[in-house]
Amino acid sequence: MSLTKLALRFAAPLPDLERFDRYLFVGPHPDDIEIGAGATVSRLVSLGKQVTFLICTDGRYGDENTTLRGLELAAVRKEEARRSAGLLGVTDVRFLGLSDGGFYSQEELFHGIAQVIGQVQPQAIFAPDPCVDSECHVDHLNVGQAVRRLAYLSSNSGIMEQYGTKSVQIQALAYYMTARPNRFVSTRGHLQKQLDAVFSCHKSQFPPDCAGARSIRLYLKLRALDFGIRSLKGQAEGFRVLGQTQMHCLPEAD
Repeated sequence: MSLTKLALRFAAPLPDLERFDRYLFVGPHPDDIEIGAGATVSRLVSLGKQVTFLICTDGRYGDENTTLRGLELAAVRKEEARRSAGLLGVTDVRFLGLSDGGFYSQEELFHGIAQVIGQVQPQAIFAPDPCVDSECHVDHLNVGQAVRRLAYLSSNSGIMEQYGTKSVQIQALAYYMTARPNRFVSTRGHLQKQLDAVFSCHKSQFPPDCAGARSIRLYLKLRALDFGIRSLKGQAEGFRVLGQTQMHCLPEAD
């Protein structure tokens, strides 16, 4: 480790993800938050934290395992998302209603997320990591990039006024679905809640006899074990976390 990185680690330690009161989880589609961080959501709710879900697209093209199409499927997925969030203990679920598949403008997406940030006033915000080399889904990349921009800019009242909302100092940006976790949350006792939220609620995407459902279920179990071993927490979820200091002009933070 270089002296610069070592100095940064001591001068600006990464934030503790469990010390905040208000959290915003941003998902590109219905089911992404649950897959990427569902056990962590369950843990935070159990600790009495205020958790809000924002789902950016309506999932109308996520139809590989169903005969539903278009807005009919979007309505089903919206209801599935509400039930899934409720199972995890989340009652504040918001939807931008954009079409998945990238059929929206970046500015439209940015404006919608900015509005919710101003309303919720989160101290920590979670989103998919847009810097994963293997990620190919346009919605995951777009949402991650939008949140990445806003995590820093949302503290600027003049900029947030341009979006008709209030500023907020976001103290932690946490990427889920990341290849480079640097913070781990213990999820012992919460993995089953995550599995139920994904597979009992999002049945349009994961019908019981679907091979993909079996693969994702196994993946989530093994990921919890892997992160648990790496963090000495038994079972865990991993996130790439940045504090306010690491978000700007400090390439060593990566």
